[in-house]
Amino acid sequence: MKLILLLTTCLFSAFHHHAQENKEIESWITSQDRTRLFQKENKVISFSKENNPRYPAIIIDPNQTMQTIDGFGFAVTGGSAELLMKMEAKKRREILQNVYGTNPEDIGVSYVRLSIGSSDLNSFTFSYNDLEKGEEDYKLEKFSLSQDLRDVVPVMREILEINPEIKVMGSPWSAPLWMKTNDNIRGGKLKEDCYEVYADYFVKYILEMKEQGISIDAITIQNEPMNSRNTPSMSWFWFEQADFIKNHLGPKFKENKLSTKIVIFDHNTDRPDYPLSILQDTAASKFIDGSAFHNYRGNMESMSMVHRARPDKNIYFTEQMVTENPQSDSIDITGPVNRLVIEGINNWSRNIILWNLAADPENDPHTSNGGCSMCQGALTINGNKVSRNLAFYTIAHASKLVRPGSRKIYSTQGDDPIVYIYQDEQRPMVNRVWSSNQNNLLPNVAFKTPDDKIVLIVANTSLGKNSFKIQYGGEFAVLSLDPGSVGTFIWKNYNNNEK
Repeated sequence: MKLILLLTTCLFSAFHHHAQENKEIESWITSQDRTRLFQKENKVISFSKENNPRYPAIIIDPNQTMQTIDGFGFAVTGGSAELLMKMEAKKRREILQNVYGTNPEDIGVSYVRLSIGSSDLNSFTFSYNDLEKGEEDYKLEKFSLSQDLRDVVPVMREILEINPEIKVMGSPWSAPLWMKTNDNIRGGKLKEDCYEVYADYFVKYILEMKEQGISIDAITIQNEPMNSRNTPSMSWFWFEQADFIKNHLGPKFKENKLSTKIVIFDHNTDRPDYPLSILQDTAASKFIDGSAFHNYRGNMESMSMVHRARPDKNIYFTEQMVTENPQSDSIDITGPVNRLVIEGINNWSRNIILWNLAADPENDPHTSNGGCSMCQGALTINGNKVSRNLAFYTIAHASKLVRPGSRKIYSTQGDDPIVYIYQDEQRPMVNRVWSSNQNNLLPNVAFKTPDDKIVLIVANTSLGKNSFKIQYGGEFAVLSLDPGSVGTFIWKNYNNNEK
């Protein structure tokens, strides 16, 4: 009898320990004072039945799923690739592994944006079909990836060796000069008689990159089509893009059996009318996968507006510059994590891409007369020396644990009504219910990962230390964040009752 009792006790103890392990929450923290920079905490907190009503609750419901996540990352600009190629091969491999790898010390970046031709963060401007003044090449016989073969392509091959599944988006800043109305890399428009050849240009880029081992998952038609101040740049009206897509690019993609997605807009959230106007054109819309946004102007809720109008089309967030003073003793991590990662995903984006993987200490290279002189990289590369900046840690808080294929799930936001149960003052065994908004709830976003884990990202945008409660599966856990800190929290989806 004693033996049976002892065995039962041991089995219960083992089961209880295993159950508690399943309920443990791991934490990754960045603190405003830089004492912790995306650091895994040793302290582990577990869910329990104990409900402390003192703390506001972030309720997590894995049964309410929203969009699938494609990934998080940076633009590998020509300037980034140039700096990386100047490093010793071993040093370059080490930093690329840290950014794109999935080992415990890596941050697992899963999305790359490339410029089709040069962007304003190249040392000089070029296209893949540069000709002498007065020449034309409607058959694209002189098309060449020669410049990208020196830097972008070899860097991408190394990235793909580290992560073969990484998604790649291509975006042009300008068509070749001979196709433009002003024969200039800056401003101007695409000549109407060049619509067909420019569609061929996109097709040729995708096919030749594929020959180099680089699969282009999606392209945008034009980076910032309403901005003619960059070098390079090119202006498009929405009806011109609609014409280009329905009569030229879409049919060319279909003819060549390309699965590359066509994405429109690629500009600021202050102009949701632009993509919605194109999507009203059914002949163009049938070729379009979705709309891409930046947030230098406007607000992120515009993406939800576009989603509500066209829930059949995807939303992407494709560019934002994030900078800091590298000499500062503090790091403003809550600003970009809240505004870009949390608000971006909560407003239906499938990805978050920040601008510019790497620059040197002077924020070079960039083009003159319209190149960005303040565009700090996620990495600062000075020869073989590399330092990590605000953008690096912003993306790390999502990319490492929210893997591609994760789903955005419901988590309580500050403007959601919360239900409270309390005891009647006169009758102790009678409960009452009331609801109110939790305006003091911290900004957050939650995911369910492909390996059946729950990830919650929280930003403490308040001025004081903030304790908050996670409610999940009828159990509770109390966590805290210092002012100006961000936490990424992960636990096993142990209450797996999804229908």
